[in-house]
Amino acid sequence: MTTQKLPATEQRSSRFVVVALCCAAIIVDGYDLIVYGTVLPTLLDGSAEWTLTKQQAGNIGAYALIGMLLGAIGVGTITDLVGRRRIMIGCITWFSAAMALAALAPDPTWFGLARFIAGLGLGGVVPTAIALTVEYAHPRRRVMTNAIMFSGYSIGGITASLTAIAVLPAFGWRAMLWIGAALGTILVPLTLRLLPESPSYLLARGRADQAHALADRFGLELDESAPTDKQLSGRSGLKVLFSPKLLPATLLFWLGNGVGLLLVYGLNTWLAQIMREAGFELGSAMAFILVLNFGAIIGTPLFGALADRIGAKPVTTGMFLTAAACIFLMSLDVPGMLLYILVAIAGACTIGTTIVVNGFTATYYPASMRATGLGWALGIGRLGAVLGPIYGSFILSSGWGLDANFYAFAVPAVFGAACMLLVPAKTA
Repeated sequence: MTTQKLPATEQRSSRFVVVALCCAAIIVDGYDLIVYGTVLPTLLDGSAEWTLTKQQAGNIGAYALIGMLLGAIGVGTITDLVGRRRIMIGCITWFSAAMALAALAPDPTWFGLARFIAGLGLGGVVPTAIALTVEYAHPRRRVMTNAIMFSGYSIGGITASLTAIAVLPAFGWRAMLWIGAALGTILVPLTLRLLPESPSYLLARGRADQAHALADRFGLELDESAPTDKQLSGRSGLKVLFSPKLLPATLLFWLGNGVGLLLVYGLNTWLAQIMREAGFELGSAMAFILVLNFGAIIGTPLFGALADRIGAKPVTTGMFLTAAACIFLMSLDVPGMLLYILVAIAGACTIGTTIVVNGFTATYYPASMRATGLGWALGIGRLGAVLGPIYGSFILSSGWGLDANFYAFAVPAVFGAACMLLVPAKTA
């Protein structure tokens, strides 16, 4: 790769390519994760070659999330040791191959194992994509750029939902998985050709000449105070992560991510059923899921831009509180159009809050350990993703009434706001 300095306009376009590749990876990530929900009805209704029980379906859904938990922690940690470019390419290749294995599954056991393997790669690509995006973004627009990039998750989910409408009746459930594998396979050579390494990683490994060459080429600012490889050998990124200086923020980011993902997966799993019990027809109830995700796509970049302007801490705190208020108001007898507006804002302030919290996390930690900090926050946060559907099912089956379903999701949002409010000010 040539490292000659580019003109300013070419620097901007080259940085855009990096962010676009990260966004494409997250789109495929979102598709591959949400695709399970689109094929599940076929696997439950007996129209497939083999039929899942509801217990098997729930277990397989958890396998991918557990894989993501392990992938985010494990891969996120080693990313800062072996390089973000190699990890990104490896994770895309990994989960694409796992999607192909799932498409070939002869029985539920094979299928569940393939979903777990896919989860390892899906979880690993997220902290790497965020770390690269934040590094290659304009310094004054890092949170907004990350928010735009990570909106790819909702785009991938919507793509899976809309693709299923056309593909499932004509080609069956396996075709949906083959499409996911194909998307990843197409992305791999593009990433190999166009994705550069992280200059901060090169600098931390003592490869200063290469780091400065890349920084000059792309017009990036390097943090010269970042620890070198020799310094890290005596004090690893994990030790820094759990040091007295960073431990309070680390724990609060874990809790904030966990609460955000509980809301995201709980609402995406159960909102349609809650609205069905509220008296809506199936089609209208499903529309609320699309509105929830479209709200995130539209609102998240706006909140990201606001976070860059006034700070991520007040914005994430306010987004959690806004989500709590909207979810509470949904329990009231409000007109249909207002209800859709509340759902859209709730989508922006649940899915969107999780994305902005990720940007907050990424910009809080030193560049040399950014992927490690993100990986652990996202990994531990996956516990919230696993608990979200279980939490929602408990509330729905509790007999506490329809309104309790809304209150139950409003309360965690208030707790998430408290976590963000308590994050200590960043110190040099």
